[in-house]
This record gives sequence, structure tokens and C-alpha cells, in this order.
Amino acid sequence: MSPVLTGSDSLKRLFAAITEHTFQVEFGVADPPLTDYLSDLLVRFTRLDAIFRVRDALGRRLEEVAEMLLEAQECSSRPRREIHRHIGDFTLFWSGLYPEALSKLRAPDRKDHLFDYCQQGKESYRIASTFDQDPYGSEARVLRQLSEEFEMFKDGLSRVRLHLEHLPKETSNLQWGGSQG
Repeated sequence: MSPVLTGSDSLKRLFAAITEHTFQVEFGVADPPLTDYLSDLLVRFTRLDAIFRVRDALGRRLEEVAEMLLEAQECSSRPRREIHRHIGDFTLFWSGLYPEALSKLRAPDRKDHLFDYCQQGKESYRIASTFDQDPYGSEARVLRQLSEEFEMFKDGLSRVRLHLEHLPKETSNLQWGGSQG
């Protein structure tokens, strides 16, 4: 039997199908730009370098929301909108797909200890959505909706994870953040 998934196009189609099913059928959200955004997020975050893509002025990888927020405030070379969009994606990804990782991400010895990932994700998506002029106009609406209904989308991504966990064995060796190239 040949593998079910071969190549990034197949992975994208798989994530799109599961995301569309989850949000349209189970949550009643029939919004193609929104489900496209979420399935693209899933594809992007299969790469570790995408999960931790925000870097400081020295090129050091920022792994905590507190550090990313500081970088956004310091008007780095990366646009503020992009950092806030990434913070929204980062917090949605971890709180929706891997909530069990939050205890480590927010451990007492970390800067994110007191952060509420849902609240920060909402706020970061809201900030990113205020950049609504071209070329960001169409995405601004999606980011605004992610901000306003963050918890529902978090719950939806938890359902997406359940669907992924119940795929046939040939596809179950998917690993988030597994490729660093």
C-alpha cells in the first residue's frame, strides 16, 4: 500500500479537508477564507522554523510571547503587524492543538508565566487586524474574527487534532515542527 500523504500539496489538502469539515460541519462556520487561513497555519507550523520565526535584533529565536511582544514594541525590522499576527497564530496553535504544552510554555521560570495565551492571542489578532489597507485588507477581516471568537477557534483546532489522531496509521506519523530546513 502506498503512503496516503506524499508532498506538501497532499498535506495542505488533508489539513484543508479536516479544517473545513470541523468548522463547517461541527461548528457551523462556513467561511472559506477563514478555514483557508487555519489550514495554512497548520501547514506552516509543521516546520519548527515557522513556529519560532520571530527573531530579535541579534537574530536569536524568540520562543516566548513576552519576548515577541517586546520585539513588536521596539519597532524591529519586521513589521509590527506581522509580529502580532504571529503571536496570534502561536497562541492559537499551542492552546488549540497542544494545550498540554502550555504548562511548560508558562512554567514559573519562564517570562510567559503570567500570560493568558487566549487573551494575548485575541489582543494580538485584534492589533494585526487594524492593518486593513492593501495588501492586508482581506486578511484583516479573518484576523478580526479570530480575535473576536478565539476560544471557539481554539476548540475547533482541538477537534482538528482529534481527527488527525484518528487517521489511518499511514498518515499518523505527522510531526509538528519536525522539519527545520
